[in-house]
Amino acid sequence: MNESGRKKREWVKTAAIVFLSVMLVLTFFSSTIQNWSLPEVATQYVQSGTITAKANITGTVESVDPYEVKVTESRKVASVAVRTGMEVQKGDVLVYLEDRDSKELDEAKKALKAAQAEYDSAILSDKYTSSDISDANQGVTSEKYRDQISRAQSAVEAAEKAVKAAETAVKDGEAALKATEQFEGTVTEPLRTQLETVETQINDRQQTIDYIQNISTNASKELSEAKDERDSAERELNTAKSELNSTRSRMEAARDRLNQYTGTDAAEKKKLEDELREAEDAFDEAENSYDYWEPIFEEAEKEYISLKKVDDDRSNQILSLKGEITQLEMNKYNIQKQLSQLEEAAKGDTESMQKQLDAKKEQLDARSRELEEKKEALTELVNRAGNVTGLQKYLDAIKDAQKLVDELTEKAGGTTITAPISGTVTAVNVTAGNETSTTTPVVVMQREGQGFTLKYSATNEVAKKLSVGDVGSLVNAWRYDDVTVTLASIQPDPDSRGQNKLLTFNVTGSVVAGQSLSFTIGQKSSNYNFIVPNSAIREDNNGKFILIVVSKGSPLGTRYTASRVDVQVIASDETQSAVSGALGGYEFVITTSTKPVEAGNLVRLPD
Repeated sequence: MNESGRKKREWVKTAAIVFLSVMLVLTFFSSTIQNWSLPEVATQYVQSGTITAKANITGTVESVDPYEVKVTESRKVASVAVRTGMEVQKGDVLVYLEDRDSKELDEAKKALKAAQAEYDSAILSDKYTSSDISDANQGVTSEKYRDQISRAQSAVEAAEKAVKAAETAVKDGEAALKATEQFEGTVTEPLRTQLETVETQINDRQQTIDYIQNISTNASKELSEAKDERDSAERELNTAKSELNSTRSRMEAARDRLNQYTGTDAAEKKKLEDELREAEDAFDEAENSYDYWEPIFEEAEKEYISLKKVDDDRSNQILSLKGEITQLEMNKYNIQKQLSQLEEAAKGDTESMQKQLDAKKEQLDARSRELEEKKEALTELVNRAGNVTGLQKYLDAIKDAQKLVDELTEKAGGTTITAPISGTVTAVNVTAGNETSTTTPVVVMQREGQGFTLKYSATNEVAKKLSVGDVGSLVNAWRYDDVTVTLASIQPDPDSRGQNKLLTFNVTGSVVAGQSLSFTIGQKSSNYNFIVPNSAIREDNNGKFILIVVSKGSPLGTRYTASRVDVQVIASDETQSAVSGALGGYEFVITTSTKPVEAGNLVRLPD
């Protein structure tokens, strides 16, 4: 029994030691375990230093006003006498050409032979007679047939005009007849409309008068009752006023008797005092009656005056409407009189007009027959001239082709292309053995004394650092002793949808179009107290800020917390920015982290 109890106590002792050991290990390593779950951050000291807010630019030099030397015909190039960048004077040879016809002249000669072949083929066919060929060769068509056709066409046109005139006369006659027959319904219609309008206006005004009179009948009773009420209130007020004046006199007389009594009889004095009291009570009662009837009378007076004014206004309105009716009745009489006169004038002799219309229709038929005859004569003449006109088409094609050959032969130049101006060659677009093009310039030149430009599309952030007039610093400047690059303009880049600005630079010195230049441009270098990497700057709705690491000791080790510091960016370059804020210059600023970090979060530093 003792052996079993001893073993049990040893087991409990061993379990307790193991538990305490585990708890001790977990306590000492709890900090390390927690650190494994925290985001690891990379930091960098806030430091002082220099910021150079400049932009790096690389672009191609372009001519300000290039002059394109072109040719009007394609010729084969024998050799090129210039190269890009060469300075030439006006009249200097640029390109040597082979001494042979141009491609355009060769094609024109081929077209001339083809036109002659078509003509020869046509005259050998059975379609044309020898008379047609003779007339075509002698040019008879333009003098004989064309004049005849022209005269025939003029005759047709004259006949067409005569037909149109006859048609117009018939239409006018029909319109006149219809106007006569319907004169009463058309000419008098406006007057009838006016008459209806006037009658409607008279009726409207009479209805208005009837309505006002109907209202006035009912209102007269109200006005009479209001007058009776006012008169009754006035009588009551006058009665109260008389009673007030009477009791006032009575009261004053009683007061005078009491004041004048000098006797010693108490009964007599009491009698006088009672009389005065009764007179005062009567006066008060009369005064109350007057005060009662006075506002009643005033209200009745106002009501009567108001109703009387309304009644007067209605009477005046009725008088005005009656005056308008009188004027409208006069207008109605005048319109009826004018309408009667027009109806009398509308009675014309329609039979005479019908006879005139029939005569015009007969004339139209005659003009139409004459027109058909003229058209038949023109058609016959055109058919006779058709064959000769067909042959002349071939002859005209030969004439046009010969004219083009003559023009190209006359324009054919020598064997050289010379410089039309003095300047610098910026591009040569031909090589020996190839042909020139009439659309592509042979040589492009920069006028003597003209400058160059360079264009570059920069982000809006970069453009904010620059100002018009800034001078660029060339990379490998020792290679460009006399080259100067100056910012001339900053404009929105139309191809960037508002994201970029187009920078235009003026370039002077020993450069040529097409040359590539690299340079930096912008503000000068400046010293700042607080400089941080660009990756450390964050921004939210409250503005820009940085997160710094704040350390705090504890029994289990040092804890690191991210803390927010609001800043303003003063200057920046491609990698770092100068800032201002609540900084001392010794802080660790967070640049990157393995997990998202916010202010107040615990973080861990790299081992």
